[in-house]
Amino acid sequence: MRDEMRGSQIARAILEYLHDRPAAQDTLTGIVEWWLPQRPIGIPSVKRALDELTARGFVLRHKAKDSRIHYRRNRRKP
Repeated sequence: MRDEMRGSQIARAILEYLHDRPAAQDTLTGIVEWWLPQRPIGIPSVKRALDELTARGFVLRHKAKDSRIHYRRNRRKP
């Protein structure tokens, strides 16, 4: 239960970041380092939150030419 609450808080922080910066996109590592720098959050927790947001259609995944996965807001989702 505590992990679910923490995951929801991380997901909410990511959505708030994307709301304020609709053109933002970054890799998992970049999101941890630049989008959530005030929160000591591990990569696995952020990955779970991104997976949840992707499954719900709020965030899109894009594989770049360098094979890294980038995440960005789904502009079709309000």
